[in-house]
Amino acid sequence: MAFFLTNFIKFSRVSLKRTWISRISCNRTSISNHCNMSTQEHGQQIFARAVQAVLPDSIIRKSLKLEEGGVPRLFVGEKEFSGYKSLHLVGFGKAVLGMAAAAEDILGDHLVQGIISVPLGMQYSLRKAGKREMLLKSNSRIKVMEGARNNLPDEAAFQAAREIHRLSEGLTEHDLLLVLISGGGSALLPAPIPPITLTEKQMVTRLLASRGATIQELNTIRKALSLLKGGGLARAAYPAQIVSLILSDVIGDPLDIIASGPTVPSPNSVQDCLQVLTKYNLWDDMPSSVQTVLLSGQDQNLEAPLDFSHVYNVVIGSNTLALTAGRHQAEELGYVPVVLSTGVSGDVLSIAHFYSLLIGCICSHLARVGGDPKAGEELKELVAKLDIPGMDLTECFKVVKSLENRSPLCLLAGGETTVTLRGHGKGGRNQEMALRVALELHRDYESLLPFEVLFLSGGTDGQDGPTKAAGAFCTPQLVGQAEQEHLNVQSFLRRNDSFTFFSHLNSGKNLLVTGLTGTNVMDVQVVLIRSRENS
Repeated sequence: MAFFLTNFIKFSRVSLKRTWISRISCNRTSISNHCNMSTQEHGQQIFARAVQAVLPDSIIRKSLKLEEGGVPRLFVGEKEFSGYKSLHLVGFGKAVLGMAAAAEDILGDHLVQGIISVPLGMQYSLRKAGKREMLLKSNSRIKVMEGARNNLPDEAAFQAAREIHRLSEGLTEHDLLLVLISGGGSALLPAPIPPITLTEKQMVTRLLASRGATIQELNTIRKALSLLKGGGLARAAYPAQIVSLILSDVIGDPLDIIASGPTVPSPNSVQDCLQVLTKYNLWDDMPSSVQTVLLSGQDQNLEAPLDFSHVYNVVIGSNTLALTAGRHQAEELGYVPVVLSTGVSGDVLSIAHFYSLLIGCICSHLARVGGDPKAGEELKELVAKLDIPGMDLTECFKVVKSLENRSPLCLLAGGETTVTLRGHGKGGRNQEMALRVALELHRDYESLLPFEVLFLSGGTDGQDGPTKAAGAFCTPQLVGQAEQEHLNVQSFLRRNDSFTFFSHLNSGKNLLVTGLTGTNVMDVQVVLIRSRENS
């Protein structure tokens, strides 16, 4: 544990190879001979490898290349961009500072200017975490603007958006604009269409939310009232070439949803906005400025799609990429990996129940006892109810049934869950999920005894709620250990106080503490199951 906490954030591609791959080389086919590492260490390594794959420096350097000599040629993957005279950069999001630092290192003097909008305190936090490779150099041509305190649009973010808009509007067909986008970009790019003020736009959003509007309905309105969202940035920068490099924090990687789609045509029309406002009987409550903008948009047919052929959008980092890296690490550690889904969502109460049922059914199959038909049916019904994208348990159990010589199994999944707050404790969705899984596994403790079972859930950004932890991990033994330390799991869960629980239990050794990672592709869950006979 101490090794992981000390070195997680400092891992570079070189140090990752030296510290992990050399360890793995002792035996990749048998986990029992694999340096006697615990499932806890394995889980941490798999999670760390997943995060490593989506760090800003890594994904930018894999995606962006500049060939000099004569006319400079910019490559994004295999796609070439040339024929431009000047190269400019804008960006917005929680991971954009690190992305910009790597991009400027690649582009060098070919970059004319840049402006990025990042969360308040980001530069200080990265400096404090020792992540200096994610900071711009003192002679950088990129201007950093911080704002969006508590992930809410504010005046500072508004000023950054205005400068990004001004830079974009000044471009011509001889320019290329590189756009860096990551999670949190929406709050960092607030630019209401005049005469709407930022305060009025925030009021409209709160009013819709109070009436029960869905997130899709909220986004429909917000994009229609924004200069830059819903394709607005692409329209402002036209006719310049635009290349958007996107780090996705949204399930399914929908380009029109990530940061509210500033370089993607909006699928919604002004008429859609009017229908939403009519549905909630809010038209008469709208500020006159909002009514003016929407009605003028309807008259001028502003929702008509612009030719976006000057835009190239590419997702360079995602939960899928993270899980793929985690799968490779699991294989190198001797596990048979199964990626369940990158779209796990819903309340942690239901998702924790899903994981506990799945673990129980798999262990029953591995123990060759046939399993509990009732539990199997309950699992099937729950999966149908949750409707998790890409979840195919039929394929999962085919793998389970094909395992030979009690090979260890690794299940991987990702996404983003929610917590229904009932108390005033301190925690996050990943810590609460781990604690709920522990409680349910405790109830099946005896049937799981032939196996070592580990469940881990962590946020790839390194921050799970307002805590220092990225998440937590548990075993079926956790509740019993807690009882010995006079900690009542259900009492902590009632208060949504998972962080306090894990801080007290075993001196906090079940907390997943990584520090700020500088990236964000939602959450990663790891389930490890191996026979005690092979331990």
